[in-house]
Amino acid sequence: MSVKTLLAAVKSFITNLLLWSFFLGGLAASTASGAVLDGTEKDVATYAGIAVALLAGSRIARKPKIKAFLARPSTLWFLFLFNGGVAAFCYFTMDGVKGIATAVGMGLVSLGAAGGLVSARKERTSPALVQQPWA
Repeated sequence: MSVKTLLAAVKSFITNLLLWSFFLGGLAASTASGAVLDGTEKDVATYAGIAVALLAGSRIARKPKIKAFLARPSTLWFLFLFNGGVAAFCYFTMDGVKGIATAVGMGLVSLGAAGGLVSARKERTSPALVQQPWA
């Protein structure tokens, strides 16, 4: 193993470690800031945590292995059904703006997964990909 390959592997490991740390830290800040902070500081920590988790998560989702996992039909069906169910549950059980906002957010994820299912189905059944028996 050459030094260049070793350095690339270490760089990749550190990059992945930092991305996942920022993602999990952002999730923790966005969900647990209410237990530690009050008032404006709580709001700032919550929104900053959401932004950090969203940015790190979008970078993680671009990785080839994660992208391939998220494109599988079984994963898309799970995301569609689970997030759609959670959206309906939150809409009917939570009061006020918080319930509606949660339902809208989860519903958007569910619709995104449904869009992935539809586009994948179109790609699988397009005439250019179907093998003709006489060809």
